Order: sequence, then structure tokens, then C-alpha cells
Amino acid sequence: MALSDTKAKALKAREKKYLEADEKGLYLEVKPNGTKRWVFRFRLHEKRCDLALGIYPDVGLAEARRARDEARKHVAAGIDPRDVKRARKESALETARNSLAAVSEEWFAAKMAHLSKSSKDRARRALDSDLLPYLGKRPIADITPPEVLRCLRRIESRGALETAHRVKRVASQIFRFAVATGKADRDPTTDLTGALKPTKKKHLAAITDPVEVGKLMVAIEGYQGTPVVRTALKLSPLLFCRPGELRKLEWVEVNWEARQIEIPAEKMKMGEPHIIPLAEQSLTLLRELQPLTGHGKYVFPSARGQSRPLSDNGVRTALRSLGYDNDTMTAHGFRAMARTLLDEILGFRVDYIEHQLAHGVKDALGRAYNRTKHLPQRAEMMQKWADYLDNLRKQTNAGNVITAQFGT
Repeated sequence: MALSDTKAKALKAREKKYLEADEKGLYLEVKPNGTKRWVFRFRLHEKRCDLALGIYPDVGLAEARRARDEARKHVAAGIDPRDVKRARKESALETARNSLAAVSEEWFAAKMAHLSKSSKDRARRALDSDLLPYLGKRPIADITPPEVLRCLRRIESRGALETAHRVKRVASQIFRFAVATGKADRDPTTDLTGALKPTKKKHLAAITDPVEVGKLMVAIEGYQGTPVVRTALKLSPLLFCRPGELRKLEWVEVNWEARQIEIPAEKMKMGEPHIIPLAEQSLTLLRELQPLTGHGKYVFPSARGQSRPLSDNGVRTALRSLGYDNDTMTAHGFRAMARTLLDEILGFRVDYIEHQLAHGVKDALGRAYNRTKHLPQRAEMMQKWADYLDNLRKQTNAGNVITAQFGT
């Protein structure tokens, strides 16, 4: 009598292993420890042979019968189904050895070892976040241009255009490595020229390498200018608002109780009011400056008079005095620095970042930017960002290798 799933489940272990017959050579072997294994018994070349078909219940009755039927066909053709199983296992191992994941690790070990930690971290993130979860198990020789493009489109969809182009470059290097080592015939990314949206042209220099950001934070900490310019310089990376919004900031716009800056619409580029949550570090800087300029209108008044805000050359000149010219870092570059590292290093959602940058963000219904959108998450992001910058500065001061990842 053939087995049923109910009967198979009910079979109990005995002192010695035993076989419970199904039909057409299929048995369920029950071991003393309770493990149940499907076995197909057949005769080939006048010898009795056993073929293991999997552990029950991982392999169910119906699946075991299908495997048995396939094995019976091989036996009828004079082929040992055990040889077929071994060949398939070896083929699977070979596929795994030549998968995108496996070749990526070979490439990483061979080509990235001599590069900086920040470069290795970026390549690692490109692999672990945007390539391997989708294509890692695929044989590298079989991956097609449309498959790679789908990965890149996912990155584009979250607004990270520069990251999409960077991931494409990393993928291309891996495919070319595979060609050189005989594991692929060509680089499919060559067919994607022009397929991605172009990145916006950068007119203003910005530092986005964590190692260099750490050095910049050390330089800013050591700046010896006037208290007004020194505080404006220190707040520039922490707040990453537009330089004009920072230098024209008024004390009335600092909401101490809510721990945020509230800039009215008429002072904003997009014509919408904007909120900047204040990290503890930012609050400390403002509290220290308040006794000096709090009696006037502007947080950062001009040296020529309290009635005028700080010159637009204030922070720029401070950067230049620290050795950062306009081709290296600008006051506006702190925005690009935050935009890149919050996305690529700290992993915050792009819409949180874009809202905090006061860009023209629209939701799925086409509704325009709302100054209070994601405000709790943005406040958390601003504190994590300030802590990250502190971490880079401290590690640079200590002479340690900078850790790009800093918990979000």
C-alpha cells in the first residue's frame, strides 16, 4: 500500500532503522534518531543500488515521487541516476564558483587591497546594497545588460544618480576582471552607455571622502578667526543649509524650546518656510555665541555693523585660510557633502535628506514640499550627522584609520 503524507508523518523511530515502502521503488527510511530520508531502490547492471532523494518533510511525498520518476527514466536508459546527481551537484558548485558574488570577492581581494579604506567601503556598499542582493547568485557569464540596468534603475528611483553611475563603474570593473580571468566573455555594462540619467553638473566644489571630511573637521575645529565667523564655519557642515540662509539667520528664527531653526518662506529659495532641527552640537554653538550677538538682529552680524549680516565671503575666506580653495571646498559644498554621506554612508532615506536640503520635493500625489514632513526622522538624522562628523574629527585627531560606517 502506497504511503500518504499522514502516514509518513506518523512513522515513529525504532531501535534500528527501517524502510517503509511507497511504490515503484520509493521508500521512506526512518532512522533511530527520528530522521526520515527518501530512498529510491533500483537495479542497474544486475546490481541493487540506492539513491537518496532528500530528507522528509523538507522534501515532500509528491516531490519525492517526481524525483523517483525521473530517476526511473534514467535507469530505463541505462544511466545511473547517482551519476546524474553527482554531475548536477558539481555543476551547481561550478556555477557558485563563477557567480557574480564569488567573482566579486575575487576582484575585491585582487584589485581593492591597495586602495584607501573609503574607496573600499564605497565599493563594498555598491556590492552589498545594490548588486549582490539581486544578481549575486547568477553565473557572471549569463548576466545580461537588462539585468544590470534593472539594478541601476532601482538606485535611480531613490534619486541617487551619482550612486547609480558609481555602481555601474564598479560592476564594469568586476565584469572586466571576469573576462580577464576567463569566467565571462564580455562586459554587459558597455551596452548601457547613455541608459542612465545624467548626474547634475557640479559647479561648486565639495569634499565627500570620509577621510578628507575628517581632516576638514579637524581644520575647522582649529580655526582661529573671530567668534562670529568661527561659529558660522562650524555650523556650516552641521546645518548644511544654503550659505545665504546661514549668514542671514536671525535670532528670532531660533526656537530654543523646539530645538530648531524656523526660516520664513520669503528668505527661502523655494519660497516655502523651512525647519532645521538642531543637534546638541549646534545648540551648544548657538548658546555660546548668543551672549556676543544675541542683543542684535542677526546671529552672524557683519564686522562693519550689527544691522547687516555676515558677508557672503565670510565662510569662504575662512575655508581659504585653512588651505581649502574654491576648487576643493566651498561654503555651498557642505550641502553636497551632507547629501552624499547621509545617503551613501549613513544610509538615510533620500526623501529625508531632500526635505532637509529644502529641495522641491513632491509626494506620490504630486503635493509640494511640507516643512514639517518627516520632522522627527529629520531631527534624528541631524543628530546622527553631527555625531558622525564628531567621530571623523576625533579619529583623525587620534591618527586612526577613519571608520566610514557610523551607526544610524
